Amino acid sequence: MNAPANMPSILMIVHQESSDPGRIGEQLRARGYHLDIRRPCLGQELPADMSGHDGCVIFGGPMSANDDHLEFIRKEIDFIPKAVVSGKPYLGVCLGAQLLARAGGATVAPHEDGWHEIGYYAVKPTPKGRDLFPDPLHIFQWHGEGFELPRGAVRLASTGWFPNQAMRIGDTAYGLQFHPEVTETVMRRWSQFAGHRLLLPGAQARDAMRANCAKYDAGVSAWLSGFLDRWLAKDSAAAADQNGGEEAVRAVAAG
Repeated sequence: MNAPANMPSILMIVHQESSDPGRIGEQLRARGYHLDIRRPCLGQELPADMSGHDGCVIFGGPMSANDDHLEFIRKEIDFIPKAVVSGKPYLGVCLGAQLLARAGGATVAPHEDGWHEIGYYAVKPTPKGRDLFPDPLHIFQWHGEGFELPRGAVRLASTGWFPNQAMRIGDTAYGLQFHPEVTETVMRRWSQFAGHRLLLPGAQARDAMRANCAKYDAGVSAWLSGFLDRWLAKDSAAAADQNGGEEAVRAVAAG
């Protein structure tokens, strides 16, 4: 769907018919962005390049980044280098971060002891992530797989079970393992309709999720607002890592 004239547009890739961009979409619309929402999982085509968009967000989904038998997964991995090399803001959320890692030649795999992060967890910034994340950031997670860092990528945040919670590639491409887009409504829907996953090792009980949402959700919203402002501004704070960033962008471009 084309944006109205003179209105900036963000490509939003979601992975279920019922999925929407949640809080990220709300905050981008409030900043005056048109959202071009596409579902390659339903056969909708990806653009040939990023010339018609001012940024790209790829969200999570129930499938694995390793599901190469799914044509849309292969197509998204092939598209991501175009988004990264364009120099326009790229944001991968959960599956979108894992696909970014795979596009850069890194692996995605389950936790070696079978642990999952399902609920609210304390994400701690690394020294290079302290200007982006509070210490800690309590935020919603829903995953059992994690990603390794592509060559030259910068680790920005960690948890005890999954050390790569946030990464940056170059100056404008970010991958987040956690879910800042998830609102209370979405959290309640996921915990209700996928309640069997709450029995997995490491998962939090539904009541604990709801209590943590009440405690932390406003802070997540405030943090996301500041993060998106920096992301959209193509923040230049990464200049100190310029050489490593170029290496990581080349790794993604090379696949």
